[in-house]
Amino acid sequence: MLEIFSYSLSYNDLTLLVLVAIFIGMSKTGVHGMGMIAVPLLALIFGGRNSSGVMLIILTIADIFAIIYYRKHLNKHHLFRLLPWAFLGVLVGTYIGGKIDDNQFRYIMGTIVIVSLGIMIWMEKSGTEFLPKGLWFAILLGILGGITTMVGNLAGSVMALYLLTMRLPKNEYIGTSAWFFMIINWIKIPFHVFAWQTVTFESVALDLMLIPFVGLGALIGIKLVKMIPDQKYRWLIILMTFVAAIAMFFK
Repeated sequence: MLEIFSYSLSYNDLTLLVLVAIFIGMSKTGVHGMGMIAVPLLALIFGGRNSSGVMLIILTIADIFAIIYYRKHLNKHHLFRLLPWAFLGVLVGTYIGGKIDDNQFRYIMGTIVIVSLGIMIWMEKSGTEFLPKGLWFAILLGILGGITTMVGNLAGSVMALYLLTMRLPKNEYIGTSAWFFMIINWIKIPFHVFAWQTVTFESVALDLMLIPFVGLGALIGIKLVKMIPDQKYRWLIILMTFVAAIAMFFK
């Protein structure tokens, strides 16, 4: 075991941490399924609630890489349509997360991952042609996105469902998603610091050590988006994420 900023981590834990940082970097530059794999992996190291705080700072670092690369690809209409309702969802998620113990927190995170996978599979099979596009749809998914991003940093599938329904071009989809999560993740930090106390000087110091690996993941993600066949890759991500989520129930 190694003592790093008050954390006792095995070499396996450190390996998983590096993988999580790479996966998050990849997810922020377009390979979105990798973020869902990272969440349960980190929960296996730190537990449910504490892992959400460690993950949050990694996400804010990765957001910067994504914004730099996709800064010109933003749909302001859809961004500002979602943000107020997502903030409301963050408040609801903060309340829910503060009322449950760590085992319940992990089970909720695992359930959200599995439900999100169900949404992804449904989208793969059915498409989004018949989904609604009215304001109430933005309100519903904005609130749901805020709750799921607070309780587990797991709003990727919810936002994918909304943005794909709006038929945004690939780069605009990635850019709008990047701006949305950058804003929401910075909004979440005070709640993690003062309400849940899951973001500390120690967790931030640990996360800062991972910056090179987040950057590496971001570069890999940019390359993969340009060259990888989408369909087979998405099904591989779904399978790997399902296995990681199930592991959360048996930790």
